[in-house]
Amino acid sequence: MKHMEENNIKMSPLMKAMKAAHSVVGNAGTLVPEELDKRRHSEEVISKLATPSVGITFEKLNIGEMEAQWTFPKHAYPKKPIILYCHGGGFSCGGLGYAGVLSGKLAIHTGLAVLSYAYRLTPEYPYPAAIEDTMQVWDYLMHLGYGAEDIILAGDSAGGNLALELTLLLKEQKRMLPKALILMSPWTDMTATASSYKKYQDVDPILTYDYIMVVRKAYLQDDTDYANPRYSPLFADLSGFPPTMIQVGSNEILRSDSEHLLKALRKANCHAVLEIYKGAWHVFQQMPIPKASKALDDIKIFIDSIL
Repeated sequence: MKHMEENNIKMSPLMKAMKAAHSVVGNAGTLVPEELDKRRHSEEVISKLATPSVGITFEKLNIGEMEAQWTFPKHAYPKKPIILYCHGGGFSCGGLGYAGVLSGKLAIHTGLAVLSYAYRLTPEYPYPAAIEDTMQVWDYLMHLGYGAEDIILAGDSAGGNLALELTLLLKEQKRMLPKALILMSPWTDMTATASSYKKYQDVDPILTYDYIMVVRKAYLQDDTDYANPRYSPLFADLSGFPPTMIQVGSNEILRSDSEHLLKALRKANCHAVLEIYKGAWHVFQQMPIPKASKALDDIKIFIDSIL
């Protein structure tokens, strides 16, 4: 485990401001249709403002009925490998605008093309819609002629969950696995019983326990088997998994999800690294701050090390 800095369990003025701003968008734990529509719209607008404006180009496409988007670096880049990026948003929010922030940053920092996609969202489309859509995108890439070894699978938050679950499904089907996994604040344990949920509840500027409970309910409906490996990859057989990089903020309630995932991967004799960034929050890589640039540069270094 690589601690970028030790956690001091304090909320900086910046994080206090972020918590106040984020509460306006909505994280209090409600998926009332009117409020959900406002939140989805707000996140798309805010995300577009945060998307890199230079150094990349976007190309939209459809995979079946699903909207998707290629993000290409403007400078010369290799045709392979590529990054398949699964966006976060608690399975209930996030579209191509939201995905454009990190897909753009990943393309700029790694120099690789990135494919993102707009999977079906809850509560309209609960499990297994999102993972089915993710598998559809994977099969689409196989149809285009990419091999599993040509694909680096990345995801943040709920998208990190999807990246892990896709890898587990491929393993179950005895198919080749991705070249590597890049996970940013992944949601790995839907039991929500780890120590960080309480330890960091007062210093997490983005997530709340109530929000986690509501989006979990929307995703799983009446199923309460929260430790099922199909939802909580932390409890799956992770043997044979590809090299994995995990990044998490020191001040987020999902911190234990990353720390426990590292232990599980290493117990399964997989190559895995974890970086914990002091004073950082949930998916801080989205923000235009030096800490985010450092994290993305570290992703580039990790990718180069396994190619």
